[in-house]
Amino acid sequence: MNLVERMIALQGTELYLRDTGGAGQPVMLLHPASGSAMIWENQERALSLAGLRVLSYSRRGYWKSRGYDAQNPGIGSEDLLNLANALELTTFHLVGSAAGGSIAMDFALSQPERLRSLAIVNNAAGVRDGEIAAAAERIRPQGWAAMPVEFRELGPSYRATNPAGTQHWLELEHASLSGAEYRQKPRNRITERSLADLRVPTLFMTGDSDLIAPPPIVRMLADVVPKSMKTIVADAGHSIYWEQPGAFNEALAGFTHRHG
Repeated sequence: MNLVERMIALQGTELYLRDTGGAGQPVMLLHPASGSAMIWENQERALSLAGLRVLSYSRRGYWKSRGYDAQNPGIGSEDLLNLANALELTTFHLVGSAAGGSIAMDFALSQPERLRSLAIVNNAAGVRDGEIAAAAERIRPQGWAAMPVEFRELGPSYRATNPAGTQHWLELEHASLSGAEYRQKPRNRITERSLADLRVPTLFMTGDSDLIAPPPIVRMLADVVPKSMKTIVADAGHSIYWEQPGAFNEALAGFTHRHG
């Protein structure tokens, strides 16, 4: 693996990119709101060794990328399209974790012909209507956002058995934002109907202890989206990529090769 870090100038912004290079099929990793391009340390080498070219970037306002412009915040999926064009990626695999999953689905609905496969991890796919959205809303108690981020996003098994890993995750989380958190709006209003029209091979993955996108929500998503499959990872919360990297990497490598 020959990891290259660089800044990519795009329309209205400049984004920090990490690229393992190589001749393998490209897979783009989209980070959650609690992270940045720096969180994929357990994926870059493993997926590269599995024959993939691994790319990740920090969205606007995250680690090393240009900060937000309140007058011109941009659209996350359009930044991704511009980045893919700048990198001359005709088609690629796309993986979105947590908030990154909403951007990944928005991109898939706008640019399905650019994707070889799609993986939505620990996320309800950004759905804004129907029973999926209602279920996602019901499980969040009052005061949810004020709870410690590690409680919301790391499962109890991991926090109990890996205090050093929990601390490192928190360090990356605390360093991820370059300013106040701001989430770019999607291009599409994502609905159950729009998911039913999706024809991109899709993997839905979550942890059995995810407090935000638990297994029942993933099952509902897989029932709606054609050409989809689901994976439930044991002893994992909302951050499978970090808590159970072996299971995460194996599932992704297998899925991407199947749809290469």
